[in-house]
Parts: sequence; C-alpha cells; structure tokens
Amino acid sequence: MIELIGKKVGMTQIFNEKGKLFPVTVVQIEPNLVVRHKTQEKDGYNACILGFGVKKNPNRPYVGIFKSLGMKPTKILHEARESFLDWKVGKKITVSVFSEVSKVNVTGHSKGKGFAGVIKRYGFSGGPKSHGSKFHSQPGSIGTSKTPGRVYKGRKMPGRMGSNKVTVKNIKIVKLDEAKNLLFLNGQVPGPTNGLLIIKSVESYQLQAAGQTKDSELTAHNS
Repeated sequence: MIELIGKKVGMTQIFNEKGKLFPVTVVQIEPNLVVRHKTQEKDGYNACILGFGVKKNPNRPYVGIFKSLGMKPTKILHEARESFLDWKVGKKITVSVFSEVSKVNVTGHSKGKGFAGVIKRYGFSGGPKSHGSKFHSQPGSIGTSKTPGRVYKGRKMPGRMGSNKVTVKNIKIVKLDEAKNLLFLNGQVPGPTNGLLIIKSVESYQLQAAGQTKDSELTAHNS
C-alpha cells in the first residue's frame, strides 16, 4: 500500500481522450522524505515515517532528530502504516509511485465554519417566520422536566461546525504530471486550498471486494 502527504492546490476541469469534461482536484505531492522505519521486532508494528515540506523555525529538540540523520527538519511528520519498507531512510518519494494506481483514498480536514446554530449545523426548520411568533431560529426544547432531569448526550445543539477529519474513498486518478509533481483526482476532496491531504492507494483486492472496476472513461495520458 502506498501512502504519501500532499497539498490541495484547487479545482479545475480536464478533457479525456473522448472529449468528455471532468471536474478534477489538483493535488501537489512534493517529494516525501523517508525519515524513519518502525519494525515489528522493535516497535511492535511496521510503519514508515514520512516528512513533508521545510520547517522554518524549528526548536532544538526537533532539529536534533534530523541532525543525527543528516537531514533538514521537515514541516510535517506522518506515520504511514503498511507502506513500503524497502524505501531507504533519506530517500525522496515522488508522485511517480502512483503511476500504476487507479484509485486512492484521500483524508483531510474539512473547512471550519465556526460556531453555528442548529439550522445551519443540522438543518432544523426553525419556527414560523411571521411577525409575533417569537420563535424563529431557536433549537426548541432540549429535554424533559423532573424525569430524567438532565439533557441526554448527543443532543443536537449549536456548536462548532466543520474542521473534522474526513476520508473520501475510491477517488479515480485522472492524470499524473511527474514533471510538476501534480496528481489530478476526479471530483472533490476535503479541506481548503493549501490544506494538507493524506493520499493512500486502494489495492486491487479492495476494489474487487467493493465490486468496483476501473472506469475507462476517466483514463487520460500521464504527462
């Protein structure tokens, strides 16, 4: 399984060989640096720690981690489980590893919308809009009286909306640009522009279990 860190650039449109138009999300996957390996014998599981970007003002303990490895401190560290353990420490992994992958799972944090009421957050209808009703956008009753004498957990009420970890599965890869380290994905992915994403390949056995096959209409030439 292949897993890399990327950055959302934005959305655009692309034509395939048949002239059909598809909305795509452009993801820039700068070379990911292999910082460390975790093994079953030493750590109890297999994983590969990847670094992304360059940290501008790292503290001294953080610098010490990379100084012993002879690397520059990276901005982001991500532990990728079940990734290739044959990637040597210090190697830079580029977008070319997705050249033979048809679908990926994308994980990111959705856009934060701040403190929101129940109408925006949960789609409540609210009260009458006529003058004098005195009940327009309130959530309404949140519990009973003496029994049970408390508010049940999970009650839909106003609060922080968005900025949640979201995973969109089985996104088709439309195009691959190795020269510019760009990955073109069909449709939308979570997060704002310049938001960080985790791109994880979908193995063939997972596609067969879901009863899905590669869509030939989305196939485009790799740049």
